[in-house]
Amino acid sequence: MRRDYETGEADNVKIFTGIEVEHTPAFGQKTLFVVGIHNPIDLAQKAREEDCTHIYLGANQSFNPDMKNSDHIEDWHDMISVLLEEGWLVTLDYDVMYHQLVIDNLHESTLPMSSIFRNFIPQISVKIPHIEELNYNACIKIDDVDYNHSNPGVWVHQVNELMQRSKFTDWKQYTKDKPIKEVD
Repeated sequence: MRRDYETGEADNVKIFTGIEVEHTPAFGQKTLFVVGIHNPIDLAQKAREEDCTHIYLGANQSFNPDMKNSDHIEDWHDMISVLLEEGWLVTLDYDVMYHQLVIDNLHESTLPMSSIFRNFIPQISVKIPHIEELNYNACIKIDDVDYNHSNPGVWVHQVNELMQRSKFTDWKQYTKDKPIKEVD
């Protein structure tokens, strides 16, 4: 993904640091942002070297598991598990289309669920281009895959209520991130 950094525009950055600017439980924390799959032990070491308290996986929309390659999916699972086992606060940014895959992998984890719930931030990305062109009545529905399948019901939010200024992160805030040399 081509984007701006403190050092200028680039599309080949794999690891970078910055302050978490999105309004998640890690907001304001020094963060190691990770694009793609890396050795989790090396990531933890790099996060310590950079004085980070949070590791953000799937940065730059890089969580794109090869559904036909179980090894690739397992690499993501291992990376998350090792970092959580070490006690890191870990975000995984993933497209809503991968939600069931992420949930399934969490249930297969050998980690205690208390550790997962305490330190894991699932960042479910729902892409809605041109959102400001919608009218005042537009709604977003958090649904289930079928009637009465796994959720107790549905939640409907008016788009204009979700777009509060206190939850907004301007693109300019992402330009302060600093690329760092990849781990070996």
